[in-house]
Amino acid sequence: MTESSKGTLYVVATPIGNLEDLSPRAAGILESVAVIAAEDTRHTARLLKHLGIECSLLSLHEHNEAGRVGQLAAKLDSGEDVALVSDAGTPLISDPGFVLVRALREGGHRIVPVPGPCALVAALSAAGLPTDRFVFNGFLPAKRGARRSSLETLSERGETLVFYESPHRIRDSLEDIAAVLGDRRVVLARELTKTFETFLDGTAEQLLLLMDQDPDQSRGEFVIMVAGAPPRDIDTASLDGKAILQALLAEGVGVKQAAAVVARLLGGRKKAWYEKALSLRADG
Repeated sequence: MTESSKGTLYVVATPIGNLEDLSPRAAGILESVAVIAAEDTRHTARLLKHLGIECSLLSLHEHNEAGRVGQLAAKLDSGEDVALVSDAGTPLISDPGFVLVRALREGGHRIVPVPGPCALVAALSAAGLPTDRFVFNGFLPAKRGARRSSLETLSERGETLVFYESPHRIRDSLEDIAAVLGDRRVVLARELTKTFETFLDGTAEQLLLLMDQDPDQSRGEFVIMVAGAPPRDIDTASLDGKAILQALLAEGVGVKQAAAVVARLLGGRKKAWYEKALSLRADG
């Protein structure tokens, strides 16, 4: 069978709360496919009922995903289209689907994303924290020791840190963020696109005080966003330009780029550092 005669797997983003956020394209695809692979078929059935769509549903979650690959590949090979959805938002973003998509792509099947709601992106867009670079870490570990260790590992990162969190662990996670990351700015997005959507802004300790005053603020699904580590002051007097050039060149950085970095750190003419870098590279 030629690739063009095979079916397509559509990775379809669904609403994270407000059902009006489902795009017309996504609705059309859900109506047209032969089967929808859903994380929770009961949850997806309610969405389809709201849309007035009748379609065959197949469960696909973390415990059976690998076993579904052959079954869905056979449907695609027979020319049928399949949609993959999670309970809410974009599949594979802290949700099942990676195993299926990887296997089907390796098998030569066509995979088409149908973009739409994503709690991670929605939260960042309204947080007021830097978004040119960020680190998404999914859910923090459930146990305190592992959670603090994970935060320690990220403590020196300069990018905005983003986590998902559940209501029964939100206070514990904020306590650990306060203990490990200190007084950094934290923005907490709760119940995005739903009736009681809120954004809380402050240090982790301040947000815990707000939850003490209003326990409702600890309910719902959360996106935690934490400001990255502030830049450290560099003692340029202690830096060795030759050593820095050697290290950069050893890591595969180009001569021109290495010279530019050292010139920015230590001053001096970029051309002189460029010539020095050329000499070091020639010497091996």
